[in-house]
Amino acid sequence: MNNALSAALKSTPLHVAFAFLAMGGWAIYANAAHPMPGPLPAGLVQGSISAGLTLFLKRTVDWLRPTFSQGIGHVAPALIASSASAILLIIAHMLAGTPEIAKTIAVPLLVSASYILTYNFMSQRRAREEQHE
Repeated sequence: MNNALSAALKSTPLHVAFAFLAMGGWAIYANAAHPMPGPLPAGLVQGSISAGLTLFLKRTVDWLRPTFSQGIGHVAPALIASSASAILLIIAHMLAGTPEIAKTIAVPLLVSASYILTYNFMSQRRAREEQHE
């Protein structure tokens, strides 16, 4: 892989922009049965929150992980971060008047929870391996 492509794939601004477009687009699609401009606020809210979560989920889990023992530490930080994300999304979409809240947040929550659970599990495993070296 060339250096420019490798750098682009590691680019935080690119990840944030992708989260905004992909999940904002999903929210518009999930609400497409409702008359315009109804789906647009849902897309803006979801895109903005997904972009922000892309920045902060990893940091939150890294901050929480040391407070838990190895066993529970494999899931607790990710579950706490995902639960907070779900609450934030529900409240934001309620305030925005999103017609299809459950459909709107289902995919973004599944994607972010899967990512952060995997990231946390792998980080716990890596830390345990480093302790035994």
